Amino acid sequence: MTRARRPPAPLDPTRLEELALAYVARFASSRAKLEAYLARKLRERGWDSACPPQVAELAERFVAAGYIDDEAYARSKAGSLMRRGYGMRRVGQALGAAGIASEVREKIAPDEAERRAAALTLARKRSFGPFAAGPVDRALREKQIAAMLRAGHAINHIIALIDAPGADEAEDWAQGEDHE
Repeated sequence: MTRARRPPAPLDPTRLEELALAYVARFASSRAKLEAYLARKLRERGWDSACPPQVAELAERFVAAGYIDDEAYARSKAGSLMRRGYGMRRVGQALGAAGIASEVREKIAPDEAERRAAALTLARKRSFGPFAAGPVDRALREKQIAAMLRAGHAINHIIALIDAPGADEAEDWAQGEDHE
């Protein structure tokens, strides 16, 4: 015989703050992500009094206390995605989804060298262009270009990298040493 699971008790101000503290202690977060998490918890569990909690005020207190820093979160997230080979467009989308303001996204935007390094990382990881095991025909080249576009890279970076004659030339390009 299975017992019916009792619904969790509605949240009170103390428990809501404890949930928020546990969340920021466990996960790197932006202000918007914390607000969304708390709003979800309130929808799931309800509130125990007549006046609803001010989630934005709680998040603002966490920002003032230094528990949440959108700029530091954005730098960390952007760096992580760039090291994995994602381009600036994809990084911007991820930061936008996390609620990072466009001013902060512009402030932490990677420079040209970092963008080229990210494109090179993806090309190496996926064996694109000069890193391919064998000759690349037109159909495969187009698939590689499409994959790099989906990863958020600029078309001029993609073409320069995919059309590089060899791995050394691709690495020189990523270092900013164009041989044109």
